[in-house]
Amino acid sequence: MIDKRAFCLALAALGALSACGNSELQRQKALERRNEEQEISDDSFFDLFRGRGDVNHQVAVNRFLWQASLDTLSFLPLEAADPFSGLIVTNWGSLNGGAYRVTVYISDPSLDARALKVAAYRQQGGRAVPVGDAENKALEDAILTRARQMRIAVAGQQG
Repeated sequence: MIDKRAFCLALAALGALSACGNSELQRQKALERRNEEQEISDDSFFDLFRGRGDVNHQVAVNRFLWQASLDTLSFLPLEAADPFSGLIVTNWGSLNGGAYRVTVYISDPSLDARALKVAAYRQQGGRAVPVGDAENKALEDAILTRARQMRIAVAGQQG
């Protein structure tokens, strides 16, 4: 004959074990629901720069213009850089005895002069004063030249 007490203990133990497995399953499902609700993705931030992932979330600026701008302005301290909007802002830095600040806006993914806007400022009397058109144009030309050099170098490595 089966002992009622042993049977009850066995049944309780079996119930406890099944509850543990069930709670783990419930916890896993809850985690999946939360990830779906929050749209947590396995994609990496760096996939944006590798050309993987959703096309709608890729960086919309030309990579050569972006890197050339950072290289050309490397003598100035960087204040902000946002590859998603194409905006680079430097802080005040010294060059040839004067203080300068530059803002670069890259508006297009093509390597084109129309995609690049540069606004440079000189500090004069404690105020920011725009530099002349010739100085601004020279800075744009330096960035465009560097971007073209980088594109040619990459094309040479691939070909």
